[in-house]
Amino acid sequence: MKTSNFSRRNFLKALGLGVTTIASHGCAGITRLNSGEKPNIIFILADDLGWAELGCYGNKFNETPNLDKLASRGMKFTEAYAAAPVCSPYRTALMTGQYPARLGITDYLRPNDAKHLSTDYVTIAEMLRQAGYTTGIIGKWHLTGYANHGAKEVSPDLHGFDEVIVSENRGIGGGSYFHPYHFNREIEKRLPGKEYLVDRCNLEAVEFIARHKDTPFFLYLSHYAVHTRLLGKDELLAKYENKPGAGKGNRARLNNPHLAAQLESIDEGVGMIMDKLDELGIADNTVLIFTGDNGGEDRVTSNAPLRAGKSTLYEGGIREPLIVRWPKVIKPGGLCNKPTSNIDFYPTFLQLAGSRPDRTQHLDGVSILPLLKNPKAELGRDTFYWHYPLEKPHFLGGRSAGAIRQGKFKLIEFFDTGQVELYNLADDISEQHNLALELPDKVNDLQKLLAKWRTEVGAKII
Repeated sequence: MKTSNFSRRNFLKALGLGVTTIASHGCAGITRLNSGEKPNIIFILADDLGWAELGCYGNKFNETPNLDKLASRGMKFTEAYAAAPVCSPYRTALMTGQYPARLGITDYLRPNDAKHLSTDYVTIAEMLRQAGYTTGIIGKWHLTGYANHGAKEVSPDLHGFDEVIVSENRGIGGGSYFHPYHFNREIEKRLPGKEYLVDRCNLEAVEFIARHKDTPFFLYLSHYAVHTRLLGKDELLAKYENKPGAGKGNRARLNNPHLAAQLESIDEGVGMIMDKLDELGIADNTVLIFTGDNGGEDRVTSNAPLRAGKSTLYEGGIREPLIVRWPKVIKPGGLCNKPTSNIDFYPTFLQLAGSRPDRTQHLDGVSILPLLKNPKAELGRDTFYWHYPLEKPHFLGGRSAGAIRQGKFKLIEFFDTGQVELYNLADDISEQHNLALELPDKVNDLQKLLAKWRTEVGAKII
């Protein structure tokens, strides 16, 4: 039974923690395990962060020393995929371990959207809470419409999160990086001067870790940055504007100083978290993950060598940076070239917690724990699917389409024209050479598989 813990919420609010919703749950019968028995899990998600933005992924303009350090002490994945090229369906896949098409959330949710992540689904937060974890989300949820816009609002506390901090209760588009935040006018300021949203989320993260250091915890740090409208802190912005080769303004497509400034703030928070884990002596027993939800907007950045960006099913829209550190298991400096998807986090976290999947819920993902132990391990899965139907083209240029990757080949099928494109990603990471006419049998095989999958998951083409 889930009940709202108003006294606890009001107490924390009085302390200025800005908690929008905090829920408690019945703990009877659940044995709290000490931190040595189950690893803590920290999942850091950057919004709209392109695959090529980090120093450890080859970027020469942006400065990400802490993320680079995280990669040197953990494992970097080169072919980590998002289950969708936009926000809400990615988060649906993360919470349920299912392809978004199964749930019918295949595009980003509008503020007045009637769709939301139904409580019929058992989220990873609920599963981890049942396993004895304290669960928290800091930042962006975006899996519901909002009551302030006339929609039915289904907030994270109804999906298994004990603490919901600096989350939104209004539309979040357009960027709101300095207090007061337009996406939640009830959040009280805590930091001196001009409170910056990334800094606030970083502060809340280290405090959450300190509060729950003695029991297993799951922290989902979901940054709003680097979503447009990009806006960096003044001091960092000046630094990047003065760098050689800097672009001009927050719409620069190459070496965007605002994006670089926002990313440095995120990177600083990663450093704060690593330092806090070391200070508390729990780093060895904490799985620390950093990734992005979809490709960068190619109107404010370049995802090169990947093609295109957010809202497309080209690699620039769906291939993400992914770094995982777990000192107990992962050897420093690991590199994994095996394809994965964010549908895989759910079963991975279940395995980390020693839990079995809920018998009522199908899982599309597979645990990547074998890869954390050995980056060359085989997962017994070589096929990935995407479904992205649109009534009209996305404002960033994405078109209604579906895609399948099997082995080294990737096929994109455009629903609006029937056009088909086929690429060999092993030889053509930039997707410049359409092989559809040269390999008609491969096109036919992949189209059949994609059509069969759509039928199996109940995917609809608009």
